[in-house]
Amino acid sequence: MLRWLWQFIRPYKIRLTVAALALIITAGLTLSLGQGVRLMVDQGFSAGSVEGLGQALSFFAVLVVAVSVGAYLRFYMVSWLGERVVADIRQQLYRHLISLPPSFFEDNLAGEIQSRITTDTTLLQTVIGSSFSFALRNSLTFTGGIVLMFITNLKLSLIVLIAVPLIVFPMIFFGRKVKKLSRASQDKVASVGAWASESLQHIKVVQAFTREDIVNRQFANAAEGAFGVALLRIRQRAFMIALVMILVMGSVAGMLYIGGRDVIAGDLSGGDLAAFVFYAIMVAGSLAAVTEVYGEVQRAAGAAERIRELMAAETDIVSAGDSPDGDEEVTAAQEPQIEFRNVSYHYPSRPDRQALSQLNLSVRSGERIALVGPSGAGKSTLFDLLLRFRDPQQGQILLNGRPLTGWNLQALRGCFALVPQQPVLFSANVLDNLRYGRPDASEEAIIAAAKAANADDFIRQLPDQYESYLGEQGVKLSGGQKQRLAIARAILREPKILLLDEATSALDAQSEHLVQQALDDLMQERTTFVIAHRLATIKNVDRIVVMDQGCIVAVGTHEQLLHSSPLYQRLAELQFSGRGNLS
Repeated sequence: MLRWLWQFIRPYKIRLTVAALALIITAGLTLSLGQGVRLMVDQGFSAGSVEGLGQALSFFAVLVVAVSVGAYLRFYMVSWLGERVVADIRQQLYRHLISLPPSFFEDNLAGEIQSRITTDTTLLQTVIGSSFSFALRNSLTFTGGIVLMFITNLKLSLIVLIAVPLIVFPMIFFGRKVKKLSRASQDKVASVGAWASESLQHIKVVQAFTREDIVNRQFANAAEGAFGVALLRIRQRAFMIALVMILVMGSVAGMLYIGGRDVIAGDLSGGDLAAFVFYAIMVAGSLAAVTEVYGEVQRAAGAAERIRELMAAETDIVSAGDSPDGDEEVTAAQEPQIEFRNVSYHYPSRPDRQALSQLNLSVRSGERIALVGPSGAGKSTLFDLLLRFRDPQQGQILLNGRPLTGWNLQALRGCFALVPQQPVLFSANVLDNLRYGRPDASEEAIIAAAKAANADDFIRQLPDQYESYLGEQGVKLSGGQKQRLAIARAILREPKILLLDEATSALDAQSEHLVQQALDDLMQERTTFVIAHRLATIKNVDRIVVMDQGCIVAVGTHEQLLHSSPLYQRLAELQFSGRGNLS
């Protein structure tokens, strides 16, 4: 864990050095208090001298002030370092997660990932900014105390030293168990968080189906499971601490008995015994503190493993080049032309079934293409491949004659605007959600896009109009309103290639008519792909591509396909039956 953390700590070596010096000096000064105790006993109490007692107390007071100043500096520096390092880890982890393809998040729960970003990194912050410093300071105090004990009295030191292996070995043994249980406990807690997040996110469905009792029971089972694992970890830590305390205090008691006999016999001064007892208590306390913190460090090691697993997750979607500038110039100079050459793709979880099979299609600049077919035909997969959320296992997709794998990802995706079937809104106001299409857009351009998408009227009726907060995933809006905002966002982006995935599916008849007009205007002189199940919305596109089981089975206009494609004719009959002429 420390080797891994060092890459984040290394940029702040100066602060680390200051913190380390303050820590070492503070530990040394703390141990020096033992000499103050010796002087008070020998020059004050035993000598019966008030002046000697005053001098000893003055020396003691100076040491206390110095220790306090050092403790302030140590605490501030170490705490700053902990907060800074964890902030860097969070940023790097989030930056890495954002770079992973959507397929990664299909296999990993968002709630569990969120737990790693927040809970696990917070645990690391506690260890770096507090526990680790505390453990290191006590380790130094332990080492320095042992040395001073040997200097003060060899015989008593050997008695105390016999107990050290008896303390250290159980600590290591139980510490490993605590680490494993900590990892399991954190996994359980993450699962509980993921379950809670999912059920609360879909609270309408939960309540509509009156499943409150079931989700409560499921959450309780998950929470009890997390509690059970945590209890095992706590028991191991508690047993380890109790065992260490028994061994430490037992050795101190033995040392006091033998040292007391030496004082009575005149072989040892009272001040030396007092100083030795002080050192022994410091050593015992330090060892006990290290034992307790060791469990926290093991928990942090478990958290670090989970974070490192996320950071180690690799993507097979690699961007060509770090800067999109050159690609943007190419895109600006050329109208986009798209070509699919023998493209085949299967999902990793279903290697025996092709989502797309030997797909060939050329799309001219500005052409409007509709994709139709039954569910599972591969229409949405084709969109994923265009945006390079996935790469085909066979074949190539070319944009302006260049394979998509040869484009910078940001430049490539900057050519597109996507309107998904399930509109996506963020926990922000209307303006911020629309500016996702173009961050530098003026308010006038945003309002114009909203009007074009038939969204301005309902936005004006919101409490704060364009400044209105929409709630998580736009929960304060209806499905149709969310869809219109998604369309307005695409209009604002002014893309060269437009991807519409059932863009009007959530609209009522009147809104659909108005938005369809806006989309028709938006599609002018733009290369457009439209996934549609309602054939009435695509009758005016340039070509309709009929797909079935990952293959293109027919291509043509609406009228042509009614006569040449049995599948398209069957789809049309199902939708237009009873409405007169299919054409």
